[in-house]
Amino acid sequence: MTFRLPRVLTGCLLFFQMHAAQAVPSKFPPATRVTENARPSLLPLPAELSWRDARFELAGCRAIVSSDPALKTEALRLQAMLAEQGFRNIEIVRKAKAGEAVIRLVKAAVPAPVHVEEAYAIEADAQEVKVSANTAHGIFNALQTLRQLSASGYIPGCSIRDWPAFSWRSYMVDVGRNYQPMTLLKEQIDVMSRYKMNVFHFHFTEDVAWRLHFKRYPQLTDARHMIRQKGKFYTEKDLHELISYCRERHIELVPEIDMPGHSAAFRRAMGVDMQSDSGAALVKQILKDFCAEYDLPYIHIGADEVKITNKAFLPEMTKLLEGMGKQVIGWMPGGNFPESVMRQLWSEGHIEEGKDNIRYIDSRQLYINHMDPLESVVSIYQRQLCNTPVGNASALGGTLCLWHDRNVTNEEDVMIMNPAYPSLLTFAERTWKGGGTQGIKVHIGPEIAAAFMEFEKRLMDHKTQYFKGMPFTYYPQSGQQWQLYGPFANNGNPVQEFDTAAATPSQTAIGGTIILRHWWAPNPQGLLVSPAENTTWYASTRIWSNRDGETDCWIGFHDFSRSHASLPPVAGAWDSRQSSIRVNGAIIPPPVWESAGKTITLETPYTNEGYAYRAPAKVMLKKGWNVVEIKAPATTFKGRDWQNPVKWMFSFLPCRDNMP
Repeated sequence: MTFRLPRVLTGCLLFFQMHAAQAVPSKFPPATRVTENARPSLLPLPAELSWRDARFELAGCRAIVSSDPALKTEALRLQAMLAEQGFRNIEIVRKAKAGEAVIRLVKAAVPAPVHVEEAYAIEADAQEVKVSANTAHGIFNALQTLRQLSASGYIPGCSIRDWPAFSWRSYMVDVGRNYQPMTLLKEQIDVMSRYKMNVFHFHFTEDVAWRLHFKRYPQLTDARHMIRQKGKFYTEKDLHELISYCRERHIELVPEIDMPGHSAAFRRAMGVDMQSDSGAALVKQILKDFCAEYDLPYIHIGADEVKITNKAFLPEMTKLLEGMGKQVIGWMPGGNFPESVMRQLWSEGHIEEGKDNIRYIDSRQLYINHMDPLESVVSIYQRQLCNTPVGNASALGGTLCLWHDRNVTNEEDVMIMNPAYPSLLTFAERTWKGGGTQGIKVHIGPEIAAAFMEFEKRLMDHKTQYFKGMPFTYYPQSGQQWQLYGPFANNGNPVQEFDTAAATPSQTAIGGTIILRHWWAPNPQGLLVSPAENTTWYASTRIWSNRDGETDCWIGFHDFSRSHASLPPVAGAWDSRQSSIRVNGAIIPPPVWESAGKTITLETPYTNEGYAYRAPAKVMLKKGWNVVEIKAPATTFKGRDWQNPVKWMFSFLPCRDNMP
């Protein structure tokens, strides 16, 4: 292939000076302080924020003033937070002494257009920081912002009034398919709380395994009835501990007992189908026992991906739970629910016109196990939840879901192989701020480029400050620009080369992952408006290096969903489409695929198929500008089966957090 170097191509990555951070609780790695005088990166960004030319020195703070008994827990929380930052001699008092520099916690009216129960205000000057809220939950939210404000050892002068756009800001983990230890669950809950998310959706029953112990039916968690991670489950004590852990952080735990689908583990253990008369009786007893054991307002009963053979099953389970004072939630598309059941929309689920009284949660295409790591942040950042910029009595908000169907070698691999934390932080911003645009968008379009770059800077600041040593699969991509050439008709021969020297770029693109055609086209819409089979595209960008030598880079030509039994590439090729990459004219060879040629099922763990969880490619760069050239051919858009869909794409990005 022959490339003409574009005259105006500024495809170097924009990297941002990262700031260090304050100390954090023991579950998080230690960090250093941010650069002196730098304004802190706040995430989620408050609804109203203005800066003042002043600073409140924490070293000079003498007391936390709180006279309201309802705020005692939050006062103690603030005291502990400041102690973690090294300020250990700050007392909690009911009244400040004259002239003392203090932080004051006040339960007072803070107006907000929606969700006043979570609203808060912060007023900071050199002498005092006043934190106000309508409720203790609002004070808690303010403290999460205060933690970020104080990362430099002082609190910059500011005026903040803030509130969430949506009341339901949720994160779901599936531990039925792949068990997660309590320490890992608590780590994720801690991250949720720091970014003001308020619902933890706990999915613990599946075809693979039933992972919550019941005293009456211990056979449910017998290792003989589990397909993987045999014998790994949660005791009653564990779930009580998780519920308390969440409530201490103003998070509601929503348990999911999936029925009547995804219930093969139940059938193996109990010897009956859930929808049979005897099976339904057992499920009712399980629900009674669960509600007697745990004081929880919501119960999720699943009901997706199943043929309903007993039309009375779901209405009877709903009636039973509602009779015990529970709000029932179910998936949509799903079963035959009465209107009182909250719907959680997935896939193309929607609420019928005229059903405005049905409350619902949006999870449509919010499954991060299906997302490329770089795509995930871009897509989630642009989402408009429930097709509305602000929640209401029906449109409650959304749930970001982590379904890792494939078996894993290690329990922590679920977090390594999925972009959990960068996606969660982006989702926290979107659910708190609202807004976004309708539809599923997987590219950085010119209309959002500036806003996304600003958000990405804050995201990278938080990665550096708070996630050192933790899996955070994201690098800045908003400064990487591509010029694309095509389409060239290859007549079904992906090896064929085309001369682009005289070609004019057909279009441009921004980002580290460029999706030409999504496997779920036309929604999401890939970069190409009218992608065609049997065509080849080329792409070119330039990156800057301050030195000669090897640089770690993410390179990939397919996103392997962690929920498919997808085949790995054949040995010696990047993908099945004969894609290729050159840097400064030198071909970059693909990895040695560890699973090439093996029989693949959902029980086969991924090894090095995905660029984000294998060792980065070592790419030789020269000092100055370096030319990256991509060839991306395609023949058919039809995968060999549903487990192997065609996602026509390429990824290239240096693995750098900072400007080199």
